[in-house]
Amino acid sequence: MARYDVVVVGGGISGLSLGVRAARAGRQVAVVEKSSRPGGCLYTHRTPSGFWLELGAHTCYNSYESLIELIDALNIRSKVARRIPTKLRFFDGAVLLPGNNLGALIRLLSLRELICAVPRAFGGSKEGQTIAGYYSRIVGPSNFARVLGPLLSAVPSQRADEFPADILFKSRKSRRKDYPRSFTLSGGLTTVVEAMSECPGVTVLRGKGAVRVSHGNGQFSVTLDGGELLQAPLLGLAVPPSEAATLLAAFNPGIATAVSQIREVCVESVGVVVRCEEVKLPVSMFIVPLKGGFHSAVSRDSIPDPARRSFTFHFSAGGRLDERLQIVSRVLGADSRSFEEIVENMTRLPAPTLGHQALIQQIDSQLLGTSLAITGNWFDGLAIEDCVRRSEREWKRLEAL
Repeated sequence: MARYDVVVVGGGISGLSLGVRAARAGRQVAVVEKSSRPGGCLYTHRTPSGFWLELGAHTCYNSYESLIELIDALNIRSKVARRIPTKLRFFDGAVLLPGNNLGALIRLLSLRELICAVPRAFGGSKEGQTIAGYYSRIVGPSNFARVLGPLLSAVPSQRADEFPADILFKSRKSRRKDYPRSFTLSGGLTTVVEAMSECPGVTVLRGKGAVRVSHGNGQFSVTLDGGELLQAPLLGLAVPPSEAATLLAAFNPGIATAVSQIREVCVESVGVVVRCEEVKLPVSMFIVPLKGGFHSAVSRDSIPDPARRSFTFHFSAGGRLDERLQIVSRVLGADSRSFEEIVENMTRLPAPTLGHQALIQQIDSQLLGTSLAITGNWFDGLAIEDCVRRSEREWKRLEAL
């Protein structure tokens, strides 16, 4: 049996940031990660040539103040890299549509329907409405179905029509002006994961899954899939809802019931690296398909390389790689035989619906006064900053016990 002050199950950005917060407060922390690769939705693939591409989250902003505080504390500010301005482009099937950014969006909308929708565009509240219901009212049903719906679904890489309207975009009131407005890190966002994993006081147990959790005599006991037993007075769960519900069922069925009601989806991603001269697609950071078999695509054009470009396409679960590569080739205007690297990744993401916030409030009310923290991208939002802030608040609650 190994004893720690805190055990965290899940080594993504949420679990690691919770672990780092605890370690900086002087606690000895074990972070249990069933994958051999910590980071979760932060996954940078690096090639032997030194080129890298993101298969998950890809952008940080200077409004991410909790993340920036973490970057400063980990002494990796020197690795911050400014991203050049975004170019959003739309595809309709195999056709690259004219323009980029707001101009391209406006060109696609029906002006007549937009004008008819103007009287309904003001004064409406997002509360209690789905994304489809709220934004259809603003731009018109057809404009939403054809253009704005696919754009909003591209952000979480899944169909977002039934998301609560107030969950997708958040206004953050302040910014760290000493940081670039939009940035990443040299070597990709996995650089943050590596720094957190090496934080003094944090031990990351890679390739080890938690199969059972029990609680008694003021201690949590976590059994790993290899039979090892970890024990600590404080426990953090930073795994997808389905995994969290399974672990919670044995010692807190009330919270488990609430957590089990949170929907999730699998997103499968395909990343490719290709030499610049092989690609016909102009500089494009974010690609939105109005139709075409994928949710979105993100490039590394924001951190340009003189020799290579990379693109990550996000798909619903269940497709074949050869069919997906046909889509990638068609969009890029490049022969798949020119791809120097092809890498795949699968991520589970929350798929919130109306009533999601009530479930979170129910979970949080049951967590009060307990030595259990639960964090993840299914509480405050999908953004990196939402995950870090949730972990920050949960640690403050545990620390105050």
